[in-house]
Amino acid sequence: MPIVRTLAFVSLFGFAAGASASSFVVTTDTLVDALAATIDTSSNATSSVVDNKVVLAARDDAASFVASQGAVRGAHLETALQHIRARMPALQADDAQLAQAILAH
Repeated sequence: MPIVRTLAFVSLFGFAAGASASSFVVTTDTLVDALAATIDTSSNATSSVVDNKVVLAARDDAASFVASQGAVRGAHLETALQHIRARMPALQADDAQLAQAILAH
């Protein structure tokens, strides 16, 4: 899996270079913070979405998705995206933003 992570890093670096690097970091941090804040305000019985087994299992798929600019969509990532959206229906984030948030956490 080091190759996948290396590809993800290179892709993220290239993406950040195309846009403003600081805005990329702020956007990713904001999304992760929003996920955490939304989860923290939900029921204590609900486990953290970003620490959930389904989401954690999707990290490699999320890296492939980000590295391929959305061309590679693994089954674990699809399941995690459905899981996140089911738990937080008001969240306004596209698949790329959620994949980046999965990787960032």
